Amino acid sequence: MKIRFLSEDEEELREVRRLLAPSGVEILPCKLAVEELQTQDMQRLVSDKLLAAFKLIGKPVFVEHTGLLVNSLNGFPGGLTRTVLDQLPAERFVELIGKLDDPTAEARTLIGYCDGRKKYFFEGSVAGRIASQPGGDSELQWERVFIPEGCEGTCAELEDEQRLTMRRQALEAFASFLREH
Repeated sequence: MKIRFLSEDEEELREVRRLLAPSGVEILPCKLAVEELQTQDMQRLVSDKLLAAFKLIGKPVFVEHTGLLVNSLNGFPGGLTRTVLDQLPAERFVELIGKLDDPTAEARTLIGYCDGRKKYFFEGSVAGRIASQPGGDSELQWERVFIPEGCEGTCAELEDEQRLTMRRQALEAFASFLREH
């Protein structure tokens, strides 16, 4: 089965291809940009991004967004994770957030799929905490600051199989949906 994926991020495209290939899903990349709604609410962000992508492409498509939800900050930054970490370097982020009394957080991936008639959503999440120091090397700043539960290092310091668990969960749910429909 072939399916369109809207993303300009080459690394994200490689990961999605790798994770969906065993399910027999071939990704047709749509390297286009849509303006993302600036909101902490990931469901609203992905829903808005999905509708914009479908209007732009005019064919069934899926989009993805990953965010960090810090428990002591009521889920902030959530959908704004990329925006916050673009403005606030990882070193400053961990200085402020990683030293809170409760630095626990959740990394969440939300996938939205539109078949032309209806929107569908698939989620994956991993509990963890914000590091007290950034670690590893990654273009994705959130990977340098989030330590999954049961791990010693940040996502950027872990093997791909460990660090992409929330994306894998969401993609597996999506692949299962595609097989059934």
